[in-house]
Amino acid sequence: MAPREIVAIVVLTAAAVASWYLSLSPGDEETAPPSLDGSQRGYYLRSARILGTAPDGSLLYELQAREAEQLGQDRIAFSDVHIDYSPQSDVPWSVDADRATIHTEAPTMVLLEGHVRAISSEGFSGNDTEIRTEYLEIYPEEFLAETDERVQIRIGERSLTATGMLASLQDNQVKLKSNVRGKFAP
Repeated sequence: MAPREIVAIVVLTAAAVASWYLSLSPGDEETAPPSLDGSQRGYYLRSARILGTAPDGSLLYELQAREAEQLGQDRIAFSDVHIDYSPQSDVPWSVDADRATIHTEAPTMVLLEGHVRAISSEGFSGNDTEIRTEYLEIYPEEFLAETDERVQIRIGERSLTATGMLASLQDNQVKLKSNVRGKFAP
């Protein structure tokens, strides 16, 4: 055997032993936990309840939902939503919707979708006021609600429809943006 062949056999044997050693299980080494990416889901809750507080810590509003689910890192989705203001906030409105979303980028805004219905017990002329739309952005800490979608407002037997609305819930005022049509009976 030539010295060259002996060196090749030694190198190949060393490589085989090294690959066998590296293929053994890591033993004491810790494995890294799987990283969370946007496609993995976060938490899921039933009978969810979120309490919004004023700067002084008092209860301002309560959001209740049948289910809540974290979607990615920046959204929480709710189903069968009901929002009530606390009696201390002096806001006579409650809001219901099929779905709601809160984005972590804008946590003070709640996006409501699907059969959105806002009702005030202190309506005009002693009648309840009801606002219906398919989409509503509500800012519960600022007592504001806004949409650019079609809205229907009922005050007793009176009815208005419009495209777009801005409502100040604390002041009990509604401003309609465009295409206002109404039906008023004496």
